[in-house]
Amino acid sequence: MNNMLTPTQVTSVIFICMGNICRSPTAEAVLRRELTAAGLADVVLVDSAGTHAYHIGNPPDARSTKTAALRGYQMEALRARQAVREDIEHFDYVLAMDHENLRLIQALAPAHLRDKPRLLMSFAPDYGIDEVPDPYYGGDQGFEQVLDMIEAACAGLIQAIQRQRR
Repeated sequence: MNNMLTPTQVTSVIFICMGNICRSPTAEAVLRRELTAAGLADVVLVDSAGTHAYHIGNPPDARSTKTAALRGYQMEALRARQAVREDIEHFDYVLAMDHENLRLIQALAPAHLRDKPRLLMSFAPDYGIDEVPDPYYGGDQGFEQVLDMIEAACAGLIQAIQRQRR
């Protein structure tokens, strides 16, 4: 008997921000750890990308990495990449951090998939904010705020994945 998962048994998630060095790799690290805690790490594929090519191949921003590490998240191995059309086609959840990146990823999508991308914060409606702000030009408090928001949204996302997989 083969215990290997088939592609239809795997749920896939990609997080999208502008440069793939702050918000989306933070979300990738948070979701990876929380999936492990929920017993879903083997059945959910997680990735992140940026709408712009500014930082391709670079590690996450040092401030993001430091803030995440203080809460036990590991980001050091992640490297920035640019989102491509195939990401929208192949990932089950295509989650943008803000309206601008949502608009850009929808424009990249094939016409029949333009409604597939959505905002990450839609998984934390009680938070009262629909966008994860870009902390890049701010201070350390912005990175803390972003991490708080992402943790809340990832908790809701895991609940959605669990419901979908039943």
